[in-house]
Amino acid sequence: MFSGASQSWQDALGGYLGSGGLVMPALLLVTALLWYALGSRWAVLQRGTDSNVRVLIRRYEEGRRKGGSGMVDEAIQRGLALRAAGVPDLRRRLDEAFGEFDSALKRHATLIGSLVGIAPMLGLLGTVMGMIVTFESLGDMTLFSQSGGIASGIATALFTTQMGLVVAVPGLIAKTVLDRRAQKLVSDLAQIKDILVSAPDAQG
Repeated sequence: MFSGASQSWQDALGGYLGSGGLVMPALLLVTALLWYALGSRWAVLQRGTDSNVRVLIRRYEEGRRKGGSGMVDEAIQRGLALRAAGVPDLRRRLDEAFGEFDSALKRHATLIGSLVGIAPMLGLLGTVMGMIVTFESLGDMTLFSQSGGIASGIATALFTTQMGLVVAVPGLIAKTVLDRRAQKLVSDLAQIKDILVSAPDAQG
């Protein structure tokens, strides 16, 4: 029973992908790359806590917080260690220490934006290819032919357009969410630097 349902599901999926024509493999590749990049970016952009930056710094200074797994926690620990070491030009040293975070915040951002833009373009390309087949079949007055004729052309046009939008729209939503999270982290890191540099015992 389950094997029959599984086979039926696989046949339906294979038929759907086959109806998309030559563009469908490229769309599948874009889909895989896009969600890999989104997942990797999501894993990197972890703040670690919802607490205010100033509150977190005070907790670390008072020993009421020992560590955290997010970017903000790690940045505060690095900053406090530099300040405690009494390094000269603390602002510059913080910029250097936070350079890794700046790189992480930009990771895969360009790739995600490119893939989100490519997906609907591939869908449009498939639409054009499908319409070409349709018009060729109309010119030959063939409803069905070796290549599928009018029915195949229309199916290719519709399926690739649909697939392009199915990939691009959720990808765009996820990209927007991640970009906002990255911007918040940029603001938090800048605030950490300002607080540590302006502290009474900071040297610079």
